[in-house]
Amino acid sequence: MSSEPASPIALVTGAGSGIGRHVAIALAASGFRVILAGRTLGTLEETAVLAPSYATCAPLTVDVTDAASVTALFEAIQNRFGRLDLLFNNAGVNIAAQPIEDVAYDDWRKVVDTNLTGAFLCTQGAFRLMKRQTPRGGRIINNGSVSAHSPRPGSAAYSAAKHGMTGLTKSTALDGRAFDIACGQIDIGNAATDMANHIVAGTVQANGDVVVEPVIDVALVARAVVQMAQLPLDANIQFMTLMATKMPLIGRG
Repeated sequence: MSSEPASPIALVTGAGSGIGRHVAIALAASGFRVILAGRTLGTLEETAVLAPSYATCAPLTVDVTDAASVTALFEAIQNRFGRLDLLFNNAGVNIAAQPIEDVAYDDWRKVVDTNLTGAFLCTQGAFRLMKRQTPRGGRIINNGSVSAHSPRPGSAAYSAAKHGMTGLTKSTALDGRAFDIACGQIDIGNAATDMANHIVAGTVQANGDVVVEPVIDVALVARAVVQMAQLPLDANIQFMTLMATKMPLIGRG
């Protein structure tokens, strides 16, 4: 009599709020055992409570900007679960829009270290585990942004980090081929989270106008990530752009 295969293991960074929280809950509802990673244990535990009662969610604290902290996270995953099937690189921060010459160095570092270097460090950890586990391989999904295509005014740090994420996604997909590791990216435009509050209130356009832009339900983002996550490893959504239909991205605004 054969036993049922174990549920796949997913790691979601930035799982204590926003897109990370919604994606983690959706993955748990879809049959993944989900590791909820973030800086604050309390918010991770809140996410776990919101997941379906039958789901397995494990809150683990991490600072993705700290290499030692990320190493400790993946050691904990190895010891507790023995493998990793999915990494959703989602942890991210932003700063207020401002002229590039006014961006403080520490603010630049905070955005780039969290949004890009953090994804790189977690990708390294995932690669090391996915290459040696049996069965081998897994999937990495990076949370990009429409800012990886076109920046907003005054967004040098965030846009640079998200453009860098695209390069990381392509390199990861290429380097992962030989080890059955697939990597794709979802570029999200105007999902209704706390980070998008300024968009609903009105945000500056390239011509200087302040415009209230449309937003989409963050549950649609979670559904899209689950779609990417559930593909077999011989198929990959390399890039997906999910955005409010009428947001001023395509064309000249």
